[in-house]
Amino acid sequence: MVRVCQVSSVHTTFDTRIFHKVCLSLAKRYEVYYVSANAETQCVSGVNIVGVDLPASRIKRNLKLRKIYRTLCDINADIYQFHDPELIPIGLKMKARGKKIIFDSHEDIPQQLLWKEYIPQIFKRAISKIYEKYEKKSLKKYDALISVTPSIVDRLSKINTKTIMVTNSPVFRQLHGTGGGQNICFAGGVSQQYMHDKIVDSLPLTNAIYQLAGPAYPGYLERIKEKPGWGQVNYLGVLDQDSVFQLYEKSVAGLVLLGYSPNVGYHKGTLGVLKMFEYMMAGIPVIATDFDLWKEIIETEDCGKCINPYDINAISGAINYYLNNPDEAKRQGRNGKRAVKEKYNWETQEKKLFELYEDLLSN
Repeated sequence: MVRVCQVSSVHTTFDTRIFHKVCLSLAKRYEVYYVSANAETQCVSGVNIVGVDLPASRIKRNLKLRKIYRTLCDINADIYQFHDPELIPIGLKMKARGKKIIFDSHEDIPQQLLWKEYIPQIFKRAISKIYEKYEKKSLKKYDALISVTPSIVDRLSKINTKTIMVTNSPVFRQLHGTGGGQNICFAGGVSQQYMHDKIVDSLPLTNAIYQLAGPAYPGYLERIKEKPGWGQVNYLGVLDQDSVFQLYEKSVAGLVLLGYSPNVGYHKGTLGVLKMFEYMMAGIPVIATDFDLWKEIIETEDCGKCINPYDINAISGAINYYLNNPDEAKRQGRNGKRAVKEKYNWETQEKKLFELYEDLLSN
């Protein structure tokens, strides 16, 4: 049986994209291994998880990546798919051993480096440029590249013509929204990236209760707790996936407000964010940033509102619209659910992944 291997030194063992989508899909056809940092070695749903002990420190971890290389050699797979930029050199070593290698770029990494807090501001641009040159030199040697959004795919296609888009669409499941009274929701990173400070500032202009869940970045949660609107927030901490979907089902609308940044192509936006599609699947309207990509989907499907994420009045206006028009919220929610069932689901992306693997195995 063909053996394939997913590799990550950064993502969690049960990462939604890597394990729940890529691994579980490939396990339908192949023998699948997933090499994951500090994981418990076990077999789950037909996926052989192999843990490699690595330090938490970014610098120390990179000095120990040879452990991953030795593990990959022992597994002896036919295809290796790497999910972190620090693993690119290991991919090239596996290529030298005659293996097929894929790099899955979840983010626009040169742009992402410009926003990393751990890099001193004075060095960010230089480090981004150095990585970009290294990426061009290295990724052209890979057998294929994957990314999640058109702008990144366009950039990577100039490096390697064997580049495809596999978006982060959800695995479709039947959810039944019951209407949420005054509840609006978000489940994900509680960080500046998702503009929670602006959302909390907008709450006193509404009667909404902001049901907020997810891991909080150090210091950020404390800062937004000091805002007058915090009295209208119910912070739920970290929830499991089933609880997240239950949260969506009991809400009037879901918010996904990303700021304009180079990491998402400024006003272009990204399809790498799962949240928008999850809200649609749950049958609730989406209040989203007015990115070009998101507007095209949301306006075409008539399933939400796209707004300027920095405009408190626009945020409160969108929230009040759905609170005051529950029948319209349900209608748009049904539209979004239908769109995910027919178009924006993982099953459509799984087909692309299978086609790529079959092509690589036949050449």
